[in-house]
Amino acid sequence: MGRNTRKRRTPLATKAMAASAALALGGGGLIWANFYASAHETNSAQNSTKASWGQVATISCPDVGQQLSNVPGQARTEVDGELGNLDSQITDAYQRLATTRSAQAQDANYVQNSILQPLKDRRTVIIGRIRLEITRVGGQTPRNLDAMASCTGIPANQPNTGQQNNGGGQQQNGGGQQNNGAGQQNGGQNAGQQQNNGGQAGNGPAAADFVDITKVQRNVAAKVRAGRGGSTGTFLTQCGVNANKNHNTDNVIVAPGVTNGAHHLHDYVGNQKINAFASNDTFLQGGTSCRNRNDLSSYYWPVVRVQDGTQDFDQNADGGGKEGNVGRILTPVQAQIKYVGNPRSKVVAMPQFLRIITGDAKTTTNGLANANAHWSCTGFENSVQLTDKYPICPQGSNVVRTFAFQSCWDGQNIDSANHRTHVAFADAGGNCQNGFKAIPQLTMRLVYKINPPTLQNGQVKNAYAVDGFPEQLHKPATDHDDFISVTTGGLANKIANCVNTGRQCQ
Repeated sequence: MGRNTRKRRTPLATKAMAASAALALGGGGLIWANFYASAHETNSAQNSTKASWGQVATISCPDVGQQLSNVPGQARTEVDGELGNLDSQITDAYQRLATTRSAQAQDANYVQNSILQPLKDRRTVIIGRIRLEITRVGGQTPRNLDAMASCTGIPANQPNTGQQNNGGGQQQNGGGQQNNGAGQQNGGQNAGQQQNNGGQAGNGPAAADFVDITKVQRNVAAKVRAGRGGSTGTFLTQCGVNANKNHNTDNVIVAPGVTNGAHHLHDYVGNQKINAFASNDTFLQGGTSCRNRNDLSSYYWPVVRVQDGTQDFDQNADGGGKEGNVGRILTPVQAQIKYVGNPRSKVVAMPQFLRIITGDAKTTTNGLANANAHWSCTGFENSVQLTDKYPICPQGSNVVRTFAFQSCWDGQNIDSANHRTHVAFADAGGNCQNGFKAIPQLTMRLVYKINPPTLQNGQVKNAYAVDGFPEQLHKPATDHDDFISVTTGGLANKIANCVNTGRQCQ
């Protein structure tokens, strides 16, 4: 598996459905592997996903990055790199679990002695470096940081997250939008060997991750009505669907300077020069896919793939097939990007280079507290939104992913150490709390034409799934979206003015 590479020094490298922040940082993961399957097993039905979890075990690693909410600016570059290294360690451990089944079956202590303990040792070194980087510039680290080196092996029937029945998820409308409140594995060598994990590469999705949307009860709450002082306008920006296939597996927000820092593939629209090494100056020179040439913002999200036995260009690449992200990449048939107002107040313009990540790429590890995934089908969006299930849509209906970003800003920072605390969701009444200011709320709606998967005998055939960290099992709740605000020609003020004056602009 490819390692992270950097230009600078690189060591080894509130409520279940109420999301309040952003993508989880490095250092946490949930690793799944079949402890008992034989190394020579094959799967005669590569496009079928197993739902039987009886032979699957997990390793839960604490998410170090979520605990680092106050990293001094002088240390953030190195700390981000070290968090990326923790992610790579988990990915490597996941690969080892996936490729040592015979040894695991023959030795009950193999996982502890050969995977968990070495992983703890490596994490201890990196966590020590993180502590050193922070304290050398006068910062402080959480007292329990060292204890986060240990990862725990648990059986799959004891999940870390409380998955919800019926794929539900109550939607709290704090901004007038539906939002949450506030190749094969090893380049083709191990396909099918992890069959009890489900999925074409053995790491999901499973049949239990899907639900017939026609059988889900209505769960979308009424929108908050705008008050007299609210901002009711909308601003639509048209940036395409990534038809030019601008992809990479970096994440410049979470892992700047780290190649393959996301461990999964992103679609990019808007700014065309986004990768791990891009800077604010790069953004201004990046060009744009948006019709409005002053919109140089970057909008990017994990790709969706259909696991029907086919592969795509990255089947033997890092972030692709090597890390369990397999299948045919789907281009959205529609991608709507819209800014909306706040029902209780006027908005201020977004600051230049503001970063926002919505959702949590590691809910399989972290639980659903920061999940902000919304899955539905055309014709059902106003009645059913799912967070922990992929919808099986009826014939003639398309799959829809929607995102409603945090719409309250602290008024000072364009980013924060954990990429969460500088922005927040409005409360259930649409109000920004703790002195935060309302900003135009970015909403995105992605539509995909997907032949409905079928569930048969505990298996799902022709599954689709969002790309993700390999140990996250392609769960629907791991969906997330990323945004960097970059505008010229006074566009940020124009968006705010449009929203504040109740107009519909583009």
